[in-house]
This record gives sequence, C-alpha cells and structure tokens, in this order.
Amino acid sequence: MDDTTLEAMRTALRGPVIDPRDPEYAQARTLYNAMIDKRPAAIVRCRDAADVMAAVDFIRDNGLELAVRGGGHSGPGLCLVEDGVTIDLSPMRGVRVDPAARTARVAGGSQLGDLDHAAHGFGLATPAGIMSTTGVGGLTLGGGHGYLTRKYGLTVDNLLSADVVLADGRSVTASEDEHEDLFWALRGGGGNFGVVTSFEFRLHPVDTVGMGITVWPLDMIGEVLRWYREFLPQAPEDVYGFFASMTVPPGPPFPEELHGQKVCGVVWCFTGDPAEVEETLSVVDEAGPPAFHFTSPMPYPGLQSLFDELIPKGLQWYWRGDFFDGITDEAIDVHARYAESLPTPLSTMHLYPVDAAAARVGPDDTAWAYRDAVWSGVIAGIDPDPANAWAVTQWSTDYWDELHPHSMGGAYVNFIGAGESRERVRSTYRGHYDRLAAVKKAYDPDNLFHANQNIEPPA
Repeated sequence: MDDTTLEAMRTALRGPVIDPRDPEYAQARTLYNAMIDKRPAAIVRCRDAADVMAAVDFIRDNGLELAVRGGGHSGPGLCLVEDGVTIDLSPMRGVRVDPAARTARVAGGSQLGDLDHAAHGFGLATPAGIMSTTGVGGLTLGGGHGYLTRKYGLTVDNLLSADVVLADGRSVTASEDEHEDLFWALRGGGGNFGVVTSFEFRLHPVDTVGMGITVWPLDMIGEVLRWYREFLPQAPEDVYGFFASMTVPPGPPFPEELHGQKVCGVVWCFTGDPAEVEETLSVVDEAGPPAFHFTSPMPYPGLQSLFDELIPKGLQWYWRGDFFDGITDEAIDVHARYAESLPTPLSTMHLYPVDAAAARVGPDDTAWAYRDAVWSGVIAGIDPDPANAWAVTQWSTDYWDELHPHSMGGAYVNFIGAGESRERVRSTYRGHYDRLAAVKKAYDPDNLFHANQNIEPPA
C-alpha cells in the first residue's frame, strides 16, 4: 500500500491507521498465539460502527485484502492478513446490561471478561468459553461453548441479534425478525458474512457457582475416561465437567508433591446450590481414588478467569479439534499414549461437553451442525519457547491423525488448525454447507471476507 492510499484511509477514519513505520506497529500485530508472524500493510483500529463501514468501503474499493480482529485469539491467526488490512475492533469494547429483560448488548471488540464482569453485577451470565481474554466476536460466530453449555446451551443459542457491517458497506441488524437468513448463518458460520459490531445476548441467573478440580494419576486414564463417558452424559444439567490430560502447574490449589506430574483430570462447574458442590461431586471416587480433589464456591467470573495467568498471551500454540458422540475404548488407547508423551508442561487435550441443553436445539435451527455431539475435543500443543514450535505442532498433528478416525468427522470451527484441508470446513458444516454458501453469495458474493475458515460463494 503506497503512502497516498494510507493517507486517504487515515482521512476517511476516526480511529488510527497503523502501518509498519509506526512505533506501535510491532505490538499492534501481535496475537494471543505467538506462533503467528504476519505483517499487514495496515491495521485499522476502528472506534465505532461508522469507522468499520468506512474501512470496509475503502478496503473493497481499493482491491485490498481484509481480515477482522476481535480478541485476537484465532489459533491459526486468521485475524491478520499478510500485506493487507486488518480491521481491529479492540477499541470497541463495552457492555450494557438490561437486568429487567435479562439481556446484554456487547460491543464487537469486547472480551469475555467484559461481558462476565458486567453481567455478574446483576447476578447474570451467558454461556461463553472458559477464559476471560477470549474475544466475544470470534467465539460467538463459531458457535461458542463453555461452562454453562449443558445448562443453557451454546453461545449462539443465546444470541438475540447482531449488528453487522456487510461487504457493500451497509450496516444491518440480523435477528429472528430481520435478515433471518443472515442471522441463521451467523450462529456458527464464522466471520464469513460481515463484521459484527455488536451482539445482543440473553442472560441467565448465574452468580456464585461450585467449582471443582479433580486429578488422577496418569496411569488411571483408562478407568477415568470409562467412568467419565458414562457419568457425564447422564449427570444433571447443573453439572459440567471438561476432561483434560495435563501437567500439574506449580502453584495453588495443587499440593507441591504433584507439581510437574502428568495427570488426567476434570475441571467442574456446578450451577446448583454452591454449598452442595462437594456432595454432588463425591461421585468422583467411582473412577478410582483421585490424587487431588478440590471444590469451592466461586463467583462465576472467577472461574472464567481461572486459567488466564497459566496460559497468557504470547505463547506458541498449535491446535486441532473434532466432535465426538462417544469415547470408544480405541480412542482411550490413543489418549493414553499421547498423554504419556505430552511434549511440554502446558500442552494438553480437553473434551468439552456440548450435550444436554445444547442438544435440545433443532439440528437445522442454527448453522452449528453437530447437535448430536456430546463432546467438542481440542488437542493443544503449547510452549513459551519458539524453539519448541515444531515439537508441539508435530505432537498435536500426530495425536489428531490417530484420534480422528474415532470422531464424528467435523470440528468446532474455532478449533480447526493452521494448514488443515478445505474439506475440513465442509465436514464441519455437514449438510448446512450449501445453505451457508447461498447466504454467503447473497451477502458477500465477491468473498471479501475470506480471511477465515472460508465458505466460498458458489460461482
């Protein structure tokens, strides 16, 4: 992009336009995943929806490449584009809660912590992730699941409307009553259809929850997974627990003798009476005696931010995911082998429940195509040292290659890793893909928004 084009863009926008010569450029192009090293020609920090509209018009009319950044948590780094323009929504953060209607209006650049904090003041929350630093936009557009999913569904099941800047520069509101086809596609179809500048969510009564962490010696992973696969799907919907293979971090609440040990475990969230969490989770002994079991009442935002310091921005990440409707004995053998060979202390595998309330939504009601899934799994190789980037990538890829035949074939779109095939996107949307492609053609016929897990408009 030449200087004349840059200056014209600066004139058109209120927010700053950052180019590689600016001192803040190095920081502006960093993402949560430090493995991503892309150099946009410009980063546009939009202050409001009018800025987004002007930026989209300018980028389109000048034939430039476009990416959209919300929270910057995209594993494959799709929120930056090499030599193009990134529309950065990070200045657009804010939440307005209507406690009477139990709704929240959330600006497009907000993080989950912004939503959790604002809603918690009124004893309310909505299902969304497990880390407060995750961007609301990317998580929601991919479908979104979290600690409250078994009780209250996916994030998109609680989306009431969205304000969207389209490829032609218009801003429209999508809901059950306006642009219904677009609203359907936004609920799981990713960033293919425009830039969402605000979201309206339904909230639920959630204040203090019962949290728990249970870990077992790694050589018990078979017994634990066989118990977990039977217990979790029939458990009351107030009980949520994601399974993990992991290395015990050095610090509370874990006792010193467990620090650095490879273990398997479950992180629990109980939305019933927090005083009953210990009794409710006493069933963990059925899997065999745990090496550590801890429960405590906790404000919901505290649970949401529990892992923020353990895995902060700036680490090397590579992940891949899949949906599962069961955990077979053959899959358990794969999990056991790769848990033994965790390549770094932060590398992990999680199985997140997406059943119960999420499964009661009709299979065609949203773009999310796996209402029959029970778990959304992710394999994540993580380390602070760039020298270990190859090791964590290879471990994740090998693990996925062996586990994938025991999956349902598709993945949560936000867990598709860098370098995966185009067919992975189609398999993620199953029979919804052609309908999504038709919506794409209607709202973005020239595929301006293609820096994503792209759904191409039909020719």
